[in-house]
Amino acid sequence: MTSKGKTGRAVWAGICAAAVAAVLTTPAQAAPEPPAPPAGTAPGGDRVWGLKDTGKDVRFRGLAAVGHRTAWAAGARGTVLRTGDGGRTWRDVSPPGAAGLEFRDIEAFDGRTAVVLAIGEGEASRIFRTGDGGTTWSESFRNTDPRAFYDCVAFFDRSHGLAMSDPVDGKYRIIATRDGGRSWRTLPSTGMPAAQPGEAGFAASGQCLVTAGPRDVWLATGGGADARVLHSADRGLNWTVATTPLPGGDPARGVFALAFRDRDHGIAVGGDYRTGQPSPRAAAVSRDGGRTWQPSATPPPAYRSGVAWLPRTRTAALAVGPTGTDLTLDAGRTWQTVDTGSFDTVDCAPTACWASGEKGRIARLEPGRR
Repeated sequence: MTSKGKTGRAVWAGICAAAVAAVLTTPAQAAPEPPAPPAGTAPGGDRVWGLKDTGKDVRFRGLAAVGHRTAWAAGARGTVLRTGDGGRTWRDVSPPGAAGLEFRDIEAFDGRTAVVLAIGEGEASRIFRTGDGGTTWSESFRNTDPRAFYDCVAFFDRSHGLAMSDPVDGKYRIIATRDGGRSWRTLPSTGMPAAQPGEAGFAASGQCLVTAGPRDVWLATGGGADARVLHSADRGLNWTVATTPLPGGDPARGVFALAFRDRDHGIAVGGDYRTGQPSPRAAAVSRDGGRTWQPSATPPPAYRSGVAWLPRTRTAALAVGPTGTDLTLDAGRTWQTVDTGSFDTVDCAPTACWASGEKGRIARLEPGRR
């Protein structure tokens, strides 16, 4: 490694740490725009995540960041964890009798209230809710259609939310709640466009269905000829569809995760999840609510399964995947790798960002760590 390369890495690492630190420590009303990286700088293996000991070895693809101290994680073997002290300790709050289920998404409103989704064919797809920090759970939904396979759940507010299934009879199936996940009903499919042959959602990070504001929701797809994003402006009743530049044409390719910082500005990440397979055009951006998508000029170097906007900024976001974490400071146009650890998903609250993944890995963003 040349001294010039070392200098470039040090400069970029300093800018990343400064940008992230500014985002997380500056009051919201005075948050500055983060600086753009200088031309010619190169990413390094700088560690921006502080790993937390969970005492578990399961894979956590479901994650809900509540704040700097509180977060929930959901994963394999019916496991749900919660921390209230910044990750120093974790409480196993798994629903009783859920060891045979695969949790892939969790939405939490605070340290006591959460909704968790189990995926799979037929009755393996279930939704549970707790209002007492996981001490007790109620099963509020169990899929009885063997053709359905639920992938993701998302909420507009504490009362209204949706969950989505892979296509049934050629269309994605949407269920809705008006009471915070206590009960669910199937929405009519008349406003849902037809799915492509072989198309489905990816239950990789809990981010194949995301919301922004009181009524807008987006659905990410893969496995079909084109990687697409569907959008509804009326809480899932009527949908439009847009083709993205992310890789398609194969069951392992598509859009794996979405993040919208408002009803107009969105980021899509994905690629080909198979180890060693190239994932060109692994990210795209939208500035018109998902009607059109443009490829990132410098995308992440490999498949990414999770993405989140950093709090109190209009241009910074993180993308994660099995081979690392990437940071954008220009709203998704260019990305630089800032960590080489494996994560499946990332979620940000107003005061903190968390990531989780394989082998019980859960971490909190710690600006300046490298």
